[in-house]
Amino acid sequence: MIRLYNGYVMPMAADCSIVPGEVWTDGDVIALAGDAKGRERPEFEREIDLRGGLVIPGFKNAHTHSAMTFLRSYADDLPLQSWLFDKVFPLEAKLTPEAVYAFTRLAVLEYLAGGITASFDMYFHRDAYASANIDMGFRSVICGALSAGDPLNTAADDYAKFNKLHPLIGYRLGAHAEYTADGELLRGISELAHELKAPFWAHNSETKNETDGCFERHGMSPTAYFESLGLFDYGGGGFHCVWFDDKDIDIFARRGLWAVTCPASNAKLASGIAPLSRFAARGVKLAVGTDGPSSNNALDMFREMYLACVLQKLALSDAAACPAENILLAASSGGARAMGLSDCDSLVPGKQADLAVIDLDEPGMRPLHAAAKNLVYAGTRSCVRLTMIAGRVLYEDGEYFVGDDPGRIIAEAERYTREICGQ
Repeated sequence: MIRLYNGYVMPMAADCSIVPGEVWTDGDVIALAGDAKGRERPEFEREIDLRGGLVIPGFKNAHTHSAMTFLRSYADDLPLQSWLFDKVFPLEAKLTPEAVYAFTRLAVLEYLAGGITASFDMYFHRDAYASANIDMGFRSVICGALSAGDPLNTAADDYAKFNKLHPLIGYRLGAHAEYTADGELLRGISELAHELKAPFWAHNSETKNETDGCFERHGMSPTAYFESLGLFDYGGGGFHCVWFDDKDIDIFARRGLWAVTCPASNAKLASGIAPLSRFAARGVKLAVGTDGPSSNNALDMFREMYLACVLQKLALSDAAACPAENILLAASSGGARAMGLSDCDSLVPGKQADLAVIDLDEPGMRPLHAAAKNLVYAGTRSCVRLTMIAGRVLYEDGEYFVGDDPGRIIAEAERYTREICGQ
């Protein structure tokens, strides 16, 4: 058992309120979160003095392509289609399982330093990707990324394999996007989703060109097209969700689907600003992701939260739009629920011990008028003191405890980058 004491707790069971208290972990689960007065104190393996810090559920990066660390800052300042088809796809064709393993481990270091305890990842060489996360103790849900020409049985096999592989790994059905799939493939995924009673995910209306193209091909938006095929009959959602009209929002609200916003990537690629306030008004469920480190370029949930809020205010000319508390919940508990990790969504006894400790003595965290607003509007990775997943401390005070030397992990990723990019 581990005790974190002498600080504050933000359970996020319902809101972003904080209380003085402690967190106790028992193995991989929360044993106590809050007031410990009057409780019989067990024998702890370790006791960590929070020094007035704040314990929160870890951030959940609800959309990313972790292994794209090798393309960080490689092909910037290009529009999405040119960036993707001219620069990214040719180099991704050179990827090997060994390279994906190395690039994923580099991403995990970045996640841990930023208080991120889980990712919803869509990429290639999924066996190597899963191994990298397991070896480092990081939690991840893999999203299928089928495109035209991919065999449908890949999804069925991956669903069965990864959902029972390891407690830290999960899998959800998905297609890369409408514009990279075809009708036959999507109908096949729909049949599989109905057989498994499983949710479906895809990139959705990320750009105006993507959305306009779908109208030209099918006479409807990607959201309406997916719904017409029955792909949302068992839930799921979409990544980006920028170019949504009222009908798309109605579908997401009626179906209880999740919209995952990636504001930094969408801003950097000039894709647009997702209508988060309209989502909130209609009760659409919201999560937050970084997208990949080649289009963002940082795997930083603090930056995502800030941009999600301020871009909404700017777009609507309304400083009251998109309250910080809503986005903080979306970045943590919302992301967990979107990924199917309901046992990681809050600091409640019996839930998984996935958490981050925020140093409230950081200048940007004071004064403590409103902790949630401080985290969203002033927070940076420098205020993350500790990150724990499944009861294991993997990052603390600048040190990593991931089973390997961080310098070696970085050097290995650099070596594979040179091999693939020819530098």
